[in-house]
Amino acid sequence: MKRIVVLGSTGSIGAQTLDVVRRHADKLEVVGLAVGTRVGELLAQAREFGVRHLAVGDERLAEQPIADELRNAILSGSHGGTQQPASAPSSLAEAVARHNAGGEGSLGFGADAVVDLVRLPEADIVVNALVGAAGLRASYETLAAGKVLALANKESLVVGGDLIMPMAAEPGRLMPIDSEHGAIYQCLLGEDPREVSRLWVTASGGPFRGRTRADLADITPAQALAHPTWNMGAKISIDSSTLMNKGLEVIEAHHLFAMSYDRISVVVQPQSAIHSMVEYSDGSVKAHLGTTDMRIPIQFALSYPERWDAPVEPLDFTKLGTLEFAAPDTDTFRCLALARAAGERGGTLPCVMNAANEVAVAAFLAEEGSYLGIAACVEAVMDAHERQGVQRVESLDQLEELDAWARAEARRNVR
Repeated sequence: MKRIVVLGSTGSIGAQTLDVVRRHADKLEVVGLAVGTRVGELLAQAREFGVRHLAVGDERLAEQPIADELRNAILSGSHGGTQQPASAPSSLAEAVARHNAGGEGSLGFGADAVVDLVRLPEADIVVNALVGAAGLRASYETLAAGKVLALANKESLVVGGDLIMPMAAEPGRLMPIDSEHGAIYQCLLGEDPREVSRLWVTASGGPFRGRTRADLADITPAQALAHPTWNMGAKISIDSSTLMNKGLEVIEAHHLFAMSYDRISVVVQPQSAIHSMVEYSDGSVKAHLGTTDMRIPIQFALSYPERWDAPVEPLDFTKLGTLEFAAPDTDTFRCLALARAAGERGGTLPCVMNAANEVAVAAFLAEEGSYLGIAACVEAVMDAHERQGVQRVESLDQLEELDAWARAEARRNVR
């Protein structure tokens, strides 16, 4: 039995992780759950899986009055009982304290409480599905605590790869969850890394494949969120549409597989049937194909080194039709080129680039900035940091300080 903590349990990756647990309840047990703000869903998950250790990232919710519907959901408890106490709780903290009554449990609010879950002595694996740079410290502390890190948080390696990878040298300590790196990981199994000549990271091309910059001038958030093949959260969906997501994955691949940037290529594969490829020195290419469902890489990260029964219907090659390939349009989708440039320059520039992108994407989703303005904002903040001087990555505190600076600078450059 593998015991897991899921950080970001109500997001797309977190919810699909719990679905894998449902299918393999004889092999997996959830011992900790963390969310940002979606407390009602968190408590429903806690009841279903019998989880006693909970964390809520938004500390402002600790004393916030809660609605009757949510209060009743909490007070139903995780023991199957429905009897209501005489008095209703006045805050979320009190309500969940009652939820934990009758068994040993914990509830915390704020970023530190989320990170505390990775240190649970009973936990074997931590699924880090947090969104954004907030996931970096959780990844660092997971490895520091000797746990296996199942990583869906791209920013952990984009921002802090220089700190994270030396802690994950032992095989199996860091298992990538995203489809591209999970595919590369599997294509490398049993191979000599010295015989790898190129990593091919595939991209769907997003909803705007084939468009020109002029076509993208008036793009709305709703249009950008309509991904053609994958079901993802809002931030990642926007990143996919700008190809920033693919730029982040190039940086991740550099760190995960110790591969130089000149040997990492991006290819557009619109059907998303090929999840990535590895080219070897003799000209052979291994490709990982499968259904476009994130439960496959999630399950492999949790089952490794074993393979369990498929969580989805396998790909039917007789119905696949054709496979298309094309080079990415980095002139139109400038975020890919910006991310690669940040990775090649290295040091603290990827941290700054990532923070600026998070701010620009949030502004676009809030209709405070334009679609094309995302790349413009990122480039402006990168230029400002380079003028100040890119630094060598030395600590989490250093990265968090630069992250804060970059966010403030990005807010001044939203356009």
